[in-house]
Amino acid sequence: MQRNIRLRYAKLSCSSWLLRTYVEYFINEEGEQTMAKLEIKIKAFEASLVDDAAKKVVLLAKAEKANVSGPIPLPTRKEIVTILRSVHVNKKSREQFESRTHKRLIVLSNVSETLVDKAKRLELPAGVQISVKSVA
Repeated sequence: MQRNIRLRYAKLSCSSWLLRTYVEYFINEEGEQTMAKLEIKIKAFEASLVDDAAKKVVLLAKAEKANVSGPIPLPTRKEIVTILRSVHVNKKSREQFESRTHKRLIVLSNVSETLVDKAKRLELPAGVQISVKSVA
């Protein structure tokens, strides 16, 4: 249960223009600050690594009593590269290679600061890329 107390923090960043993004926090009954929502995207070239990393994040979030929706499978990106087999002749003989990028999305709501700290220290297998985005 959340009270009606809302705190807003402004993050300022300057690149070519001034951008303002507001992250909305709530105060829960225990007196902890909680974020509105957190989106975690997990990417890897192997589907098993993505599933293992998503399982670890979900177990960590459930242990911290955050509301979890996901892992939601996002479309797999397939990149195909065609090269010549021979350096000098045989233009018709080619070889194709592909790389597939598997993605999962996990949306967490009612996230505490301790969960964010534990998520930063979470050990994941090599080859897994995680991006965390706060949604107000």
